[in-house]
Amino acid sequence: MNIIHVIVPAIIEGLTEFLPVSSTGHLVVASAIMGIGKDEFVKLFEIVIQLGAILAVVVLYFKRFFRSIDFYVKLVIGVIPAVIFGVLLKKKIDILLESPLVVAFAFVIGGVILLFVDEWFNKPNIDDEKDITYLTSLKIGFFQCLAMVPGVSRSGASIVGGMSQKLSRKAAAEFSFFLAVPTMFGATLKDLYDFYKHGNMTAADLQQDIKFLLIGSAVAFVVALLAIKSFITFLEQKGFKLFGIYRIIAGIVIIILYYTGNALHTV
Repeated sequence: MNIIHVIVPAIIEGLTEFLPVSSTGHLVVASAIMGIGKDEFVKLFEIVIQLGAILAVVVLYFKRFFRSIDFYVKLVIGVIPAVIFGVLLKKKIDILLESPLVVAFAFVIGGVILLFVDEWFNKPNIDDEKDITYLTSLKIGFFQCLAMVPGVSRSGASIVGGMSQKLSRKAAAEFSFFLAVPTMFGATLKDLYDFYKHGNMTAADLQQDIKFLLIGSAVAFVVALLAIKSFITFLEQKGFKLFGIYRIIAGIVIIILYYTGNALHTV
């Protein structure tokens, strides 16, 4: 990796983490286009910068994280499915993360769903996190697990999951943001531990790794700060249809590039 390979994916991550378009899917495709090999550090980098973006939620919604203990209980319940399936399916997930074609089909399928989701769930009666039950938190957590397939979108899956439980678009989006904090914090700590426990590197390698992780996280954090509020406003006013159209077009383009011998095919 070089500094361009750090900054460009970090910008993409900050822009897409909270949109229902799959930040992981965009990172997989961007890495393929830029010729970034999928070694263990790249996989770690893509997880760590997601945490950098998600920490923007803590800053923007700082007071919400001190509302009550009940808030944290709901988050813990909501991440239980991801913890279980993440441990059980880690090796298979790592394989999927190397395939732009998997991303493409997930883009298209998810895009079709987003075209209709506003019509399917148009009678919400929950507009605040404090009204979400523990059972609802668990159900949303299971929806979030769908995003283990790259291209599905963690935020998209959990937002749709929330709307299916009668949350408003805003409440579902915000709870999706909150749920991402413990999910990505745990994933980052585990990946950092695994990488450096089994790694055999020099002091110079370690210094460069830390520099790249810090720069990437900082860039993703700043970009995400700018993206979150804009997304909430757009979602309340316009809904999901435009995101669905974007996903379908992007998926079709990736499939065409893959089967016409583009560099995507070599990843």
